[in-house]
Amino acid sequence: MDLIQSPWFSYKKNHLYCGNIPLQDIINNTGTPVYIYNKQFFQNRYNDFKEAFKKLDNSIFFSVKSNFNISVIKTFLDLGCGADVNSQGEMFRALQAGVKPRNLILSGVGKTKDEIKMGLEQDILLLKAESEEEILVINDIAGKLNKIARVGIRVNPNVDAKTHPYISTGLMENKFGLNIDEAVQLFKMGNKLKNIKFTAIDMHIGSQIISIDPFSEAIDRLSEVYFRLKESGIKLEHFDIGGGIGVSYKGEKIFSLKDLASVIIPKLKKLDCKVFFEPGRFLTANGGILVSQVLFTKMNYDKNFIITDAAMNDLLRPSIYNAYHHIQPVNLFPGREDINADIVGPVCESGDFFAKDRVISKMNREEYLAILSCGSYGMVMSSNYNGRRRPPEVMVDNNNFNIIRSRETYEHLIWDEKLNN
Repeated sequence: MDLIQSPWFSYKKNHLYCGNIPLQDIINNTGTPVYIYNKQFFQNRYNDFKEAFKKLDNSIFFSVKSNFNISVIKTFLDLGCGADVNSQGEMFRALQAGVKPRNLILSGVGKTKDEIKMGLEQDILLLKAESEEEILVINDIAGKLNKIARVGIRVNPNVDAKTHPYISTGLMENKFGLNIDEAVQLFKMGNKLKNIKFTAIDMHIGSQIISIDPFSEAIDRLSEVYFRLKESGIKLEHFDIGGGIGVSYKGEKIFSLKDLASVIIPKLKKLDCKVFFEPGRFLTANGGILVSQVLFTKMNYDKNFIITDAAMNDLLRPSIYNAYHHIQPVNLFPGREDINADIVGPVCESGDFFAKDRVISKMNREEYLAILSCGSYGMVMSSNYNGRRRPPEVMVDNNNFNIIRSRETYEHLIWDEKLNN
C-alpha cells in the first residue's frame, strides 16, 4: 500500500506521529475513534494564504462550516483572521471563540428571522443576501431595531466549478445566489430601503475546485457587475470571492496559491474596494485525521472486510459523496502483506464505509487505522445515528496535545429528553 507522509503526520520507527506526538499516546488517553488536528498545519496554511495575496487589499474570513470547533476558530483568530458563518449556531461558536462582530460575515441561502436579528444586534460586518424577499426581511428587521444593515448580494455567475455536483454552487441550476440582472436591479433599489446599506458583492461557486479557470471566469463576470454598478453611481466597499480552493486527497494536482494569485490579483486590483476571501477546506482538511480501531476482520466469499469502530456517523463524506480519504495503519509491521479490502463501520447501513476495494496492509483485530484529510467536513457533519456518541477532538501543538472536545457521554444523548408517562 502507499503511505502518505508530511511534516505534519509522519512515521518514526514505524509509528505514526502528529508533529512530535506518537498517535498511540493520544489513543491511550482518549480511546477511539478520535479526531486529531495539527495546529502548526493550520497556522502554516493561513500564513501561506496571507503571503500569497499580500499585494492585494484583502481580508480573510475562515469558513466556519468546514470545522466549527472553537479552538480551531481561535487558532485562526489569533493569526488575524475573521469568520464566515452560515447559521446562528456557527455565529455563537465564533463569538465564543473570541471573534469580534465586526470581523464576522453571515452567509446562507435561508436565514431565519432570529439569525438575521442576531447578526444585526451583534452589529456584524456583513449579511450576505441571496433573494429579494430576504433583502426585504432584513430591511424590516433592521427598521424595528433602529439599525442600518450592511448587506452584500450574492451573485450566481453561472460558472461551472467542475467539482462534485453536491458541492457546486455557482451554476444557474443551483439554489445559491441571484442571477446577474436581478442582482443589479436589487442593488439599484437600495436607495428605497431606509434600513439597508449595500456594501458588498459576493460569489461562491463551489468547493474542492482544482482548476484556476473557474475562479478567473467567475471574477471576470462579477467584475462586470461591479463596473455596471459603479457606472450607475453605486459604490461598493467589498468584493467577496468566497472560498472553494481544492486540496489533495489522493495525489490530485492542485494549482499553487502563487499561480492563483498571479492570475486573479491583476483582475482584482482594477477594483476600487477591499477583496474578501473565505477559505475553509484549504486551511484545515489535510491538517486533521480520524483514528479508528479495527474491531474485526472477515471474508465474505472472496471479499475482505475490515470493520472499524468509526462509522459513517463520525465521517459522512465517503457515504454521501463517495469521497476518497487515504487510509493507512497507525503502526507499521514490515513484511506484512497487502490485501484488497472494504474498510467499513459498524452502523446498520450498507452505505457505512470509508473505502471500497482499497489496497491496505493486512490488519488484525485491535490495531489502528488513520483516515487522512479529515480536518474539514469531518466532525462538523457527525451525528448520533444508531445512538452513537460523537468522538473527541484533539489539538496537537508541537510537543503537547490537548483534548479540545471530549467524547460525548450517554447522558449527552438524552439530556433534553423526558419520558412521556
